[in-house]
Amino acid sequence: MDGLPAILGVTQSVSGKRWVQRCDDGRAVSEIARVAQVPDILARVLAGRGVRPDQALAFLRPSLRQDLPDPDCLTDMARAAARIARAVEGGETIAIFGDYDVDGATSSALLARFLKTAGAKALIYIPDRMKEGYGPNAAALTKLANDGARL
Repeated sequence: MDGLPAILGVTQSVSGKRWVQRCDDGRAVSEIARVAQVPDILARVLAGRGVRPDQALAFLRPSLRQDLPDPDCLTDMARAAARIARAVEGGETIAIFGDYDVDGATSSALLARFLKTAGAKALIYIPDRMKEGYGPNAAALTKLANDGARL
C-alpha cells in the first residue's frame, strides 16, 4: 500500500495515518467519471471499491426493480399473494410474526402499515428473545389465534 498515491495529496493525517487510494487505474477512474458524470474524487472511490465503469450508473442510482430478485421465484409466491388478498378482501385479521432485531421490527412495522393502508386488520407479534427464543412457537401462535388472527 505504500506505493499507492495519497488521497488528495495528504501524506499524513492528524493521527499520523496515511490515507491511500485503493485504485490507481487511471483509465477506469476517467471512464467512471465520464460515464457517471461525477467528480474525479468520487470516480476514484468507486473504482477503489471495485465498481467498474459499466456498473457506475447502476451503483449510483439503484432501483428495487433492477436490484432485487423477482419475488415470483419463491415457491408458491402467487398462492401466498392470493391468500393475503383474500384475507384483506374478507376482513380477516392477518398476523405478522416479526423478529426482535432492527430489520425485523422495521419490516414488521412496514408490512403492518401496508396491510392497514390496503384495508386489512394486522397484528404484529415479536417474540421475547429470552423467553421464547427465535421464530414461531406454539404459545405465540395460540395467542395470535385467540386475538383473532386467521392468517
